[in-house]
Amino acid sequence: MKKKKTNIKTIIRQIVREEVAMAIKEVITELRQPTQSKPQPKKIVEKKTFTSNSVLNDVLNETAQDDEWKTLGGGEFTSDRMNELVGSQYSDMMNNQSPTISVDGQTPDFLKKDYREVLKKSQEKSKMKQGI
Repeated sequence: MKKKKTNIKTIIRQIVREEVAMAIKEVITELRQPTQSKPQPKKIVEKKTFTSNSVLNDVLNETAQDDEWKTLGGGEFTSDRMNELVGSQYSDMMNNQSPTISVDGQTPDFLKKDYREVLKKSQEKSKMKQGI
């Protein structure tokens, strides 16, 4: 009787094939099983009265219970993102454009006035108080 010489490579190949086959079977059985997601319990929040309008109160209470509004715009708005929130409203002031605030279609007089002289006088007075 001749002994069959077995090459170490063939033994390793056979073991790897068996292990891969078992792993594939496990993955297939996991994929066939339906995933069961646990429904998240709704947190009970007492209804607040925001206005005298009952329909508006219902809508506002639903919005307060639902946390989706906190992440509108790609993330939660914190003080770090304040520039994104108010940047468009105040960008015209940064570009030295005329103010857009108006009362009955007219710009109030106090916004038209040049306050540079007042600012200079207040700076002079503060320097005098500090002894500079």
